[in-house]
Amino acid sequence: MKFIHTSDWHLGRQFHGVSLIDDQAAVLSQLIDYLKQHPVDALIVAGDIYDRSVPPTKAIELLNHVVDEVCGALNIPMILIPGNHDGAERLAFAASQLKASGLYIIGSFDAMTKPVILRSDTVGEVAFFGIPYADPEQVRHHFSERVSDFDSAHQVLVEQIIAQRDSSMRNVLISHCFVDGAIDSDSERPLSIGGSDRVSHEHFLSFDYVALGHLHQPQYKGAEHIRYSGSLMKYSFSEQHQRKGVTLVELTKEGPVCIEHLDLRAPHEMRIIEGELARLLELGVSDPKREDYLLVRLTDKHAILNPMEKLREVYPNVLHLEKPGMLIGVENPMGQAKLARSEFEMFDDFFAQAQGDSLNDEQAQAVHQILKQLQK
Repeated sequence: MKFIHTSDWHLGRQFHGVSLIDDQAAVLSQLIDYLKQHPVDALIVAGDIYDRSVPPTKAIELLNHVVDEVCGALNIPMILIPGNHDGAERLAFAASQLKASGLYIIGSFDAMTKPVILRSDTVGEVAFFGIPYADPEQVRHHFSERVSDFDSAHQVLVEQIIAQRDSSMRNVLISHCFVDGAIDSDSERPLSIGGSDRVSHEHFLSFDYVALGHLHQPQYKGAEHIRYSGSLMKYSFSEQHQRKGVTLVELTKEGPVCIEHLDLRAPHEMRIIEGELARLLELGVSDPKREDYLLVRLTDKHAILNPMEKLREVYPNVLHLEKPGMLIGVENPMGQAKLARSEFEMFDDFFAQAQGDSLNDEQAQAVHQILKQLQK
């Protein structure tokens, strides 16, 4: 049996005020094209389908299109669970009726212990269990168990599933959580503070495959079959070097699970570029990827007039600008810094760029007097 494991689509996300919906549509189109050429037995989405619990209309329309293509045109079952960004009740609307179309949404504790059973000619029946994202308080209230953190909550939930599963068939678990020791990214919303959101991988060891969501970097933790597919595309500049895509999983009749990462590429990559303004402007003219979403770090040590405007003439999608070249010694972790040049030198640079000439003696004297008055 072959299936695709993916997660963290975050449909409807904005990044520095820019909507990513067109990029998300392009990446999902690549996934659909792959499924047309390489049919699989199921598509699993391990949470955070949307970026917020009340998603924008375009995000709903995009998910509707994907479901039409996958479940309708290709007749491939989709299995979804809500993540911490999703509204579980909204996502699971009409879940019972949607099963007939091949869309399975496991959005409640009651649905959690009723697996989606799919059949394959190679391995027979395979049971897919899903754990909808839930805070420890929800687990404690529903099961009347002593639950103090995410780890104990997950232990309770997994035990409920183990009590219902059939050990004679292959069993796949889908969950949205933070496995202890895994690598996180800047774009993930913390589940809690102080480390209480960490979950031990040991709860998952007895399953044939564990499809995880929440962390945006593709990785496994504890065992190779306990795996994050990573997010659909890059959602922060900290992810610029990560490979984004989906995970192809094959359950064989005997032997280990076969796992393969499939790359997907967004129309706009997220990159960090660094250097002096003049050099970056020169390179930008011939940069084949100048349409990427960029964080620019300027190393110039003098004031620059309208650097963002100048950069966007060659790099239209500069989203964030940093000027580390104008700062010196950091005094504390919060990044308090002092200007490397005096107030007069800074104004002198500004005046020269704005007027095309330096301050004359009379103007310089006037600025010095004003600065003395301000400093008093």
